[in-house]
Amino acid sequence: MADRAYQTKKTHPDFNYEKKLWQQGYNFVVGLDEAGRGPLAGPVVAAAVAINSKFKIQEINDSKKLSASQRERWYGILTNQPNIKYGVGIVSEKIIDRINILEATKMAMKKALDDLGVRSEYLLLDGNFILDGMNINQKAVKRGDEKIWSCAAASIIAKVTRDRLMAHYDRKYPVYGFNKHKGYGTRAHFFALKQHGPCAIHRRTFAPVRFLLNS
Repeated sequence: MADRAYQTKKTHPDFNYEKKLWQQGYNFVVGLDEAGRGPLAGPVVAAAVAINSKFKIQEINDSKKLSASQRERWYGILTNQPNIKYGVGIVSEKIIDRINILEATKMAMKKALDDLGVRSEYLLLDGNFILDGMNINQKAVKRGDEKIWSCAAASIIAKVTRDRLMAHYDRKYPVYGFNKHKGYGTRAHFFALKQHGPCAIHRRTFAPVRFLLNS
């Protein structure tokens, strides 16, 4: 039985969540996800994706299971489809330090919805929280980027957008290697921090950076 269950286990995000909501009369179902909650440097980026029910289903995967080149290819597909609308929200490390990463993530998602340009009717969020102060039906789904097509699409757009920003910062602050680790706490990043101290885009409230500043 275990082998059979494993074989039939869903391995890619699908349209099941969206289809159920379309059938209930929600036309603009929006998937949301973010990139950059964990890094020690740079912004948090969120994306919102609304898919027209006429869109031809294509197999997709969440951004963590794709290579950088695969994400770039998917980004090109997703951002050039007439039946897909998307929006992006970016919140800087300065605001993250001021209001904390969870609130900054919510802010980025709200910005992405504003950028979307359509009147959202139902939100599907990857994670375990919903957005406060919004008069819109919402559902938080843990590991939603592995289950829900629009959340997987949002994860790719958010990740590629953030990676490109970190490549830009790599040219501005080359000693940290941002193009390789994208601001995450790798051994090379810790070494560069100890050697050079934090730069302007490091998150001052995140423990390793805060400890360096206080040492």
